[in-house]
Amino acid sequence: MERSENGTMVPVGAGIVTALVGYTSAFAVVLAGLRGVGASPGQAASGLLAVTVTMGAASALLSWRYRMPIVSAWSTPGAALLATTGAVAGGWPAAVGAFVVCGVLFVVTGLWPALARWVQRIPAPIAQAMLAGVLLPLCIAPVKALAAHPAAVAPVLLVWLVLLKVQPRWAVPLAFVVALVVIGIALVRDDAVPAFSALVPHVEWTTPAWSLQAMTGVLLPLYIVTMASQNIPGAAVLATYGYSVPWRPALTVTGVLSAVGAPFGGHAINLAAISAALAAGPDAGPASRRWIAGVSSGAANLVLGVVSTGLTAVVLAAPEGVIQAVAGVALVGAFAAACAGAMADVEARVPAAVTFVVAASGTTVVGIGSAFWALVVGIVVSVLLGVRRSAPA
Repeated sequence: MERSENGTMVPVGAGIVTALVGYTSAFAVVLAGLRGVGASPGQAASGLLAVTVTMGAASALLSWRYRMPIVSAWSTPGAALLATTGAVAGGWPAAVGAFVVCGVLFVVTGLWPALARWVQRIPAPIAQAMLAGVLLPLCIAPVKALAAHPAAVAPVLLVWLVLLKVQPRWAVPLAFVVALVVIGIALVRDDAVPAFSALVPHVEWTTPAWSLQAMTGVLLPLYIVTMASQNIPGAAVLATYGYSVPWRPALTVTGVLSAVGAPFGGHAINLAAISAALAAGPDAGPASRRWIAGVSSGAANLVLGVVSTGLTAVVLAAPEGVIQAVAGVALVGAFAAACAGAMADVEARVPAAVTFVVAASGTTVVGIGSAFWALVVGIVVSVLLGVRRSAPA
């Protein structure tokens, strides 16, 4: 009773919920992203473990040090970007090299605020349209999966749809639980249960390499989408609850840990945006104790990191279409928000539409993916049409 009265158990519970919702809602997207740029199943499992542990460490450290609910998360938009990028010159080692440099750029951004202001100068409709275009193919995947594998995919989508009405926060996590049931039945039926050795946590080191294509096609879009869609909105979410994020330390910690986790396959960690409200809002207890939610969220992610290898083995053995369905529904909310942000400014709608089309096309030119070209084309069209710069996304 004493713990409840002094406001400890409530924030601890809120932190655990924050970790569970964040993890189950997007881990399939992370796996899809790592596999999309060339990771083997073992390397993807290592990458998921790396980002889970590093974001847990960042959340616990920052929340404890600054007595604020500063929750870190993996870059879900960044993972979605990777899923549509495809293999780059130099293969997986070159992608890892881009991850390392991205982490360094986060540190530089924290130490040199002018770089953050440069990112904020990208017109908000263009940044949001690029993100929407990247997310579109992933959001379409559940429709294709349902048509091809209705028996396996329909239960997942049905549970997600029903929960959107009655308990939106748990719609994706419980859809994921249903997906696990479907996967379990299929694995037992086909006698394809993974060996115990595949369930043991492990990491795989990849020596980073660097290529021009990886720097332009992976690094720049990953950095921009993570800053514009995660770090900057994440700080804004905390500000709405009265917390002023220590910008330099936050970016330094997440940047250093991103760079450290990259050789093990982690793509990027950042300030949480959507899940930040779960730990910083009134449901997390008294304002003076909400920092505990950030610490407990970090601790919960450290535990989830331990089970991530086994979960990856199960997921990668899943029937075709099931995980694509989970990843797709997990991104529908982000897609809707990006579309709304892209088209909110009437004057900028044409440049935003052009950006969206280029990003969604998946076209690669001179080895560089569509996300980069979407930003370039969108900014050029905005300048040619004389569109005034909107507020940052």
